[in-house]
Amino acid sequence: MSDSRVPRHLLAPRHWPAWLLAGLWYLLAQLPYRLQWWLARILAPLLKLNKKRLHQAQRNLELCFPELTDAERDKLLKENMASTAMALFETGIAWFWPKWRLRRLYTVKGLEYLDETRREGQGVLLLSMHFTTLDIGCAMLGEYINYDGMYRPHSNPVYDYLQKMRRRAYAPGGVTIPRDSVRTLISRLRQGRIIWYAPDRDLGPKNSVFVPFFGVKAATLSATGKLAQMGRAQVIPYTQWRLPGGRGYELVVHPPFENYPTGDEYEDARRVNAFMEQEVSRCPEQYFWAQPRFKTRPPGEEPIY
Repeated sequence: MSDSRVPRHLLAPRHWPAWLLAGLWYLLAQLPYRLQWWLARILAPLLKLNKKRLHQAQRNLELCFPELTDAERDKLLKENMASTAMALFETGIAWFWPKWRLRRLYTVKGLEYLDETRREGQGVLLLSMHFTTLDIGCAMLGEYINYDGMYRPHSNPVYDYLQKMRRRAYAPGGVTIPRDSVRTLISRLRQGRIIWYAPDRDLGPKNSVFVPFFGVKAATLSATGKLAQMGRAQVIPYTQWRLPGGRGYELVVHPPFENYPTGDEYEDARRVNAFMEQEVSRCPEQYFWAQPRFKTRPPGEEPIY
């Protein structure tokens, strides 16, 4: 892993433990897929050790699925933990498997929507969300389209380096764009690029509007419509699901949003959240609930977590 492309400062002894863990991750990723799926379910209870994340997942499920009984929510939480554990294995698969091996795992639908925009030379905001299958879905999509990806820099420099390099490998020729590099994003859209974009994070009140997500007011980025307008781009949703029983994945590119953006920040953000609700409802156990989605509250409301 430490070839000539690795920055020299990342080869310093203080980074060797991180490289050792990356090497173990690589070896683990070489196991048969079904074995990794089984191991994820065995190891999932260990996620309870992260009390903060566990509490966030529990609260989110309580708020978003009040119609469920306590037993039903506990079952959903258990399934979500297994899905989250599998995400660790899937990231290794996405980063370290050869393309021919990855192709055996999935089917894809709706590529014609992206083909049409490419013929027209128009940019695309590929509207995604934080399912636990995020990385493996992005790697699979890169088999069919060349795209750029938004990402959040990681505090560990070795992990951050691997994240950028391996995600670039999903779609050779694409670039990774830090989530605060708005100017770069708009420029790439105007060049006709497809950009993977997931706005379902609470980034605070700045540039956000409070829009319901499963009936709970959530600080929702108002930038989606603005980016589409400034980048002269279409918004095309994209989702992926893990099939039951470790049978692989289904990738779906959905029809473009019509009459979008409208110019109304609230309505544009509401439409994004409504789509996300629809897709999360298909497989709620696969969404990344262990995030503080409702951390920012409207004025006068009590903290949720």
